[in-house]
Amino acid sequence: MVSFFISVAALILGYLIYGKFVERVFGPDPNRKTPAITKADGVDFIPMPTWKVFMIQFLNIAGTGPIFGAIMGAKFGPAAYLWIVLGCIFGGAVHDYFSGMLSLRNGGAGLPELIGKYLGRRTKTVMLCFSILLLVLVGAVFVYSPAVILKDLAGDGSNAAFMIWAGVIFVYYIIATMLPIDKIIGKIYPVFAIALIFMALALMVGLIFKHPQIPELWDGLSNRSKTWGGAGQPIWPYMFVTIACGAISGFHATQSPLMARCLKNEKLGRPVFYGSMITEGLVALIWAAVSSYFFFGGGAAEVGGTFADAAPTVVTKVSRAWLGVLGSILALCGVVAAPITSGDTALRSARLIIADFLHFDQKAIPRRLAISVPLFVVAALLLWFNIANEDGFNVIWRYFGWANQTLAVFTLWAVTVYLSRERKGAYYLMTLLPACLMTAVSVTYLCIAQIGFNLPLGWNRWIGACVVVVAATLFFLWKYRTNRK
Repeated sequence: MVSFFISVAALILGYLIYGKFVERVFGPDPNRKTPAITKADGVDFIPMPTWKVFMIQFLNIAGTGPIFGAIMGAKFGPAAYLWIVLGCIFGGAVHDYFSGMLSLRNGGAGLPELIGKYLGRRTKTVMLCFSILLLVLVGAVFVYSPAVILKDLAGDGSNAAFMIWAGVIFVYYIIATMLPIDKIIGKIYPVFAIALIFMALALMVGLIFKHPQIPELWDGLSNRSKTWGGAGQPIWPYMFVTIACGAISGFHATQSPLMARCLKNEKLGRPVFYGSMITEGLVALIWAAVSSYFFFGGGAAEVGGTFADAAPTVVTKVSRAWLGVLGSILALCGVVAAPITSGDTALRSARLIIADFLHFDQKAIPRRLAISVPLFVVAALLLWFNIANEDGFNVIWRYFGWANQTLAVFTLWAVTVYLSRERKGAYYLMTLLPACLMTAVSVTYLCIAQIGFNLPLGWNRWIGACVVVVAATLFFLWKYRTNRK
């Protein structure tokens, strides 16, 4: 438990110290009018109270990532703590802050617009297609897990019950995506965010009282999943893809512009963008510690589980055993709400990205429908693929995991170019290093994973090292040529 408490303290200090440094590098201007004021349209550009913007941003980026990802990542051992803490402070929170603030400075521009500005028009076109694909994947993936949990809570495990709940969620998606952001999202998301935070804090209290013996950082960073009959997946790069939203996630860069269109002052960027990512890291850290107890400290036997239990099963069993009836209901509501709310804002982001690209005004409902309907059709087809194929969900989830981290690569490189051009000194190093790391993660995973080229697992370190060297070399060559010009 000592490693857990040190990690919690590190995340808080990261926000107070490094977060302030990141803010100073960007240089927010409290006197500059934000897009929420200059482009107010009553639909997507609406000034909202800061606490609401924070809660919505936190719930938008959370999804099931900091819970399910942390549970699956905990099987790798204490190395999960390091990745959550270091990845969140120096990678994810920086990624989220700059993507949000650059959107704020560019009139609430979506991610493809920002990518195109700093990485070129061709990259913008690729990113447009890539981000829409990822967002539709999110919309489909985040229907599946809450529908499964809801049918189990209702006591009906049939496929018919699953289809009914999936249909209910899709209807909600349509309503939430079409209405102005302050009508549903602005009213109920803060409540769901509070439920999610309550769940995490309640579990943390449970950990403190139980004070279980779980693996510590100084016990070694070896891959513990192998000793329990794991599939033999190496920590590099699988853990870095498994624990995404709790450390760094490209999906967040598609969500930050939504809240950039609602902020009333640039100085609010650090608590909203950097702070919500740190909060998500804390949630992931708590679930990683709980799962470490579940898998390695006797917790599975205590709640009637096994090492082979899937993440939703771990959530259900732990919540019921630790929090009682009322507490488990609130906790499970948070787990159900998180993916649903991320799914609908993902489709909302996809609508806005396409609208920005086509210069298609979104004030009128028929114009919103013209873009939204095709998106919902594609998401429904992907969901049908999940149901029709026994391993369909796992296949789509693996593609989603890789695409998610690859999107972070593009965002980090765009921010690196921005810092290199706009800021004097070596401030670009603060995103260059995470950019090189995540490039190596994405390329290595694509090379050795079954969904990619399926190369020998033993090549993972060599591939990663080569990618880092090549990426850094290409950047410094670009920088040298740019400076000469």
